[in-house]
Amino acid sequence: MNPTDNYYKQREINCLTRINAMLEDLPKIAREFVLGITEYTSPLTRLNYVYDIRIFFDYLVKNVFKNKIIEELTIEDIESVQLSDFEQFLAYLSLYEINGKQETCNERAKARKLATVRAFYKYFFNKGRIKSNTVAKVSLPKLHDKEIIHLEINEVVKLLNLADSGDKFSKHQQVYHQSTKIRDVAILTLFLGTGIRNSELVGLNLDDINFEDMSFAVTRKGGNRTILYFNDEVEKALVAWIRKRNEIKDLPEDEKALFLSLQNKRISVRTIQELVKKYAKIITPLKKITPHKLRSTFGTNLYRETNDIYLVADYLGHADVNTTKKHYAASSEDIRRKAIKSVKLREDD
Repeated sequence: MNPTDNYYKQREINCLTRINAMLEDLPKIAREFVLGITEYTSPLTRLNYVYDIRIFFDYLVKNVFKNKIIEELTIEDIESVQLSDFEQFLAYLSLYEINGKQETCNERAKARKLATVRAFYKYFFNKGRIKSNTVAKVSLPKLHDKEIIHLEINEVVKLLNLADSGDKFSKHQQVYHQSTKIRDVAILTLFLGTGIRNSELVGLNLDDINFEDMSFAVTRKGGNRTILYFNDEVEKALVAWIRKRNEIKDLPEDEKALFLSLQNKRISVRTIQELVKKYAKIITPLKKITPHKLRSTFGTNLYRETNDIYLVADYLGHADVNTTKKHYAASSEDIRRKAIKSVKLREDD
């Protein structure tokens, strides 16, 4: 099995393990639902569903069926939930407590949780297990399109310069930075130059990179392998890192991961999140920059340069171009603004 496949297989196993552990504390109908949607959903999707359903069940035993515990909820209980209960559930999500911790949801998170509850009820309604699908009458919270957060060109330059120099770090941080800067520059450059996802970057192996045609193979959501291309700047950063990687002593011969932690193991998603945060908070303290926002920066720049939403959707791996349109619609204003300046009504004197 390809090492990249091993990585995604392990991630799938981790999701399934967490799902099974959580289902132990949920009613039988939860397990029935999860089994029923297995054929057409990924383990990660099912895990998120279980998280959301658990919150809904917790709400029910605290506010609707106060004489029961979650494990005792039945299909009859589920069917008896009233429209007003679902509406109050949305209000409840503004500030709730689960597992001893207080949590909050914005409108987008509320919409996602309501969508999960809708999917749960629709499943049993379609199976004929419940006679009515009351939750379908509940309106989703109105979502306002937010301007996509990304780095401007000057911020990209500052970010990469900081990763290269480390000149804004303390002396202690600079010592650590000397060990990681070549790797970090390569990671940031790859995000900004290709729009790769965090999980995709973590899954990259040395033999996924093809310098002959400036491309690399990436495993996308759903397990599909896709070829992406990179420019000279990305090539330069990758070559520098691979050269540095080849100098690492005591590196196991069977370690094929492209990017490594200081423990000489495949770098983790969490480590990369912290890496991006470390640099970005110095350059743009008012923007919350994550690996996904670096991906958004690439998408925004590609759209501005090409004005081709289908190309952007294909490169980012969006299954539906409407997803791309929704996220990059704001960039259309910039394109239209630039385009109108090219229209001439009179010849210059």
